[in-house]
Amino acid sequence: MTVLDEAPGEPTDARGRVAELHEIRAQALAGPSEKATEAQHAKGKLTGRERIELLLDPGSFQEVEQLRRHRAVGFGLEAKKPYTDGVITGWGTVEGRTVFVYAHDFRIFGGALGEAHATKIHKIMDMAIAAGAPLVSLNDGAGARIQEGVSALAGYGGIFQRNTKASGVIPQISVMLGPCAGGAAYSPALTDFVFMVRETSQMFITGPDVVKAVTGEEITQNGLGGADVHAETSGVCHFAYDDEETCIAEVRYLLSLLPQNNRENPPRVESTDAVDRRGDVLLDLVPADGNRPYDMAKVIEEIVDDGEYLEVHERWARNIICALGRLDGQVVGIVANQPQTLAGVLDIEASEKAARFVQMCDAFNIPIVTFLDVPGFLPGVDQEHGGIIRHGAKLLYAYCNATVPRISLILRKAYGGAYIVMDSQSIGADLTYAWPTNEIAVMGAEGAANVIFRRQIAEAEDPEAMRARMVKEYKSELMHPYYAAERGLVDDVIDPTETREILIRSLAMLQTKHADLPSRKHGNPPQ
Repeated sequence: MTVLDEAPGEPTDARGRVAELHEIRAQALAGPSEKATEAQHAKGKLTGRERIELLLDPGSFQEVEQLRRHRAVGFGLEAKKPYTDGVITGWGTVEGRTVFVYAHDFRIFGGALGEAHATKIHKIMDMAIAAGAPLVSLNDGAGARIQEGVSALAGYGGIFQRNTKASGVIPQISVMLGPCAGGAAYSPALTDFVFMVRETSQMFITGPDVVKAVTGEEITQNGLGGADVHAETSGVCHFAYDDEETCIAEVRYLLSLLPQNNRENPPRVESTDAVDRRGDVLLDLVPADGNRPYDMAKVIEEIVDDGEYLEVHERWARNIICALGRLDGQVVGIVANQPQTLAGVLDIEASEKAARFVQMCDAFNIPIVTFLDVPGFLPGVDQEHGGIIRHGAKLLYAYCNATVPRISLILRKAYGGAYIVMDSQSIGADLTYAWPTNEIAVMGAEGAANVIFRRQIAEAEDPEAMRARMVKEYKSELMHPYYAAERGLVDDVIDPTETREILIRSLAMLQTKHADLPSRKHGNPPQ
């Protein structure tokens, strides 16, 4: 047979070749079998391609390496070489902006990672970094492909290395839509945001069987690493939803609040919410009595555009709120104590939660607005032995290291070290405002009076009456609403009803802020 000869049955012209191509593509798009698709749906899960359709704008997906197949042999692999090798990679748009994506196809090898599979992911990650666009991973895989041995494990190393390289450069979002066990779980942990779906997604390093064998503890997969566990207890998951459709819709919403990369600002939108809209309801929302709780979420809702914001880690460390919202169309990151939970104190988990959020905002050019109502750090042996000093220092470090515009607003209590840590003027806040209900002090008046006037109280004929008088005296001398303002530690005491307008005008002024950090390879933050 000459070079020009064709094997029997092969197409002999361009039209025939194109028809063959379309047939192969149809095969790749359809997946392994209808039965495999039905099995995926029976578990309440969508296929990888269905998920990509939900994530990206209609018709925008451009696939990369659709016809890739593995080259492994042994254990029957040579007889099973499906197109895509179990992962779909490519790019498209979300609200017209480029987004890169890879999605495991659980129907092929259970979405397990092999050498070819990993190489596809490495390529799309490199493309995302080079193009300066967000990367979304739709995870539904059974870990490393055991039949390929150490080659599969090395594939994870390449993913982790790229996750780290992309950190703070492009937004990375992990969407957990199935199992993620062993070393595979470290890739989501290295990304900026983790989404999970209840009942169908789990993450753990060692599964229930290993846990039982080693410790004797019996637990289900969801009990060990389900969405609610990671959203409420471990803090691994930032967002948890009941179904994939809602989950992926929220991923699109989050992307609309983030820039494409660290060289851009977040997208600004035209706001129909008036800049000078008064917040009269704030006067009733926040009690002047510092011992009475209230819902800080309602305060945020009243101030941001149209009352809309996206809370991050909503169900973990609830004594602090971290949220993304808009003020006059500009995206801002909001950090706020929540008096409804533990009186809004800072503890280990709250410090970690807020520190990571502040770092994310700073990395992606998102101004930070901090609402303070903090009575201090949570006292207790567990907190001290758990390392509240180094964990609290993480939040301090994050604020001190942030170069984006930073505005602080003190609503009521701002006591002790917790006041300093929560972006006080002394650690670099650009502007600090306070409401007339503010109480800025080293500690509460009662505690201060007990320390300063211990002898007078002990020697008094009526110790309780003396204590009450000393508390009143301390408040009038050192805790009145204008004490910090008189000393230049607060830029202004403002009418709560004007908070929205003042914040917006302040952010507009700070829009061109430029701050340089000392030249260094990187800092060494507390761990």
